[in-house]
Amino acid sequence: MITPKIKVIIPAFNEEKAISNVIKEIPTLVSEIIVVDNNSNDATSTVAKTAGATVLFEPRKGYGYACLRGMKYIEQQLEKPDIIVFLDGDYSDYPEELIQLTTPIVEQNVDFVIGARVKGLRETGAMTPQQIFGNWLATFLMKVFFKAKFSDLGPFRAIKYDKLIALQMEDKTYGWTVEMQLKVLKQKMSYIEIPVRYKNRIGVSKVSGTVKGTIMAGVKIIGWILKYSFKK
Repeated sequence: MITPKIKVIIPAFNEEKAISNVIKEIPTLVSEIIVVDNNSNDATSTVAKTAGATVLFEPRKGYGYACLRGMKYIEQQLEKPDIIVFLDGDYSDYPEELIQLTTPIVEQNVDFVIGARVKGLRETGAMTPQQIFGNWLATFLMKVFFKAKFSDLGPFRAIKYDKLIALQMEDKTYGWTVEMQLKVLKQKMSYIEIPVRYKNRIGVSKVSGTVKGTIMAGVKIIGWILKYSFKK
């Protein structure tokens, strides 16, 4: 792939204060930015559309539901992209680092790239203690069961479009990121991590910012790992 066609999917729920910043800092080499409004009750859709994104609506709340809605939209297009990048709408990532995530795919033919939120590049407080522990536990279990080299479940990630389709993603809520990584391992796809910067998000996290969200995410993540650990 010399000049790959790249599309970005951004799940967004009540991100009117952040989404414009995210869209404006995505490199111009991206052919389409798709914001999936996950039943927001603020002006997320309006702000995203004004900033130049394609806006879709997914009424069923859940990170996975939003990502799957974006994928369905792309599936219906005649010309398919080469690479899909997933990026959060809360402005915690640095969208310009998309180039760093897609370069290994273009130049080294890597299938899947994770933006790893390493401690040295993370703003103080950008990840909650429960997020840090959850990431450690999940990646530790993946190392034990699958000899994986992941260190993070970072949502900023890039993957070849055909490989993404081959994963047959299904999780509708909190388990989306770990499901993708487990299926990459199971299907023996090539992957690497790229250290990325990570800053305090705009607004309150809908997952780690609530007790319910934290518990539900933890249950989903561990559930997916155990499911694949004992699956033939």
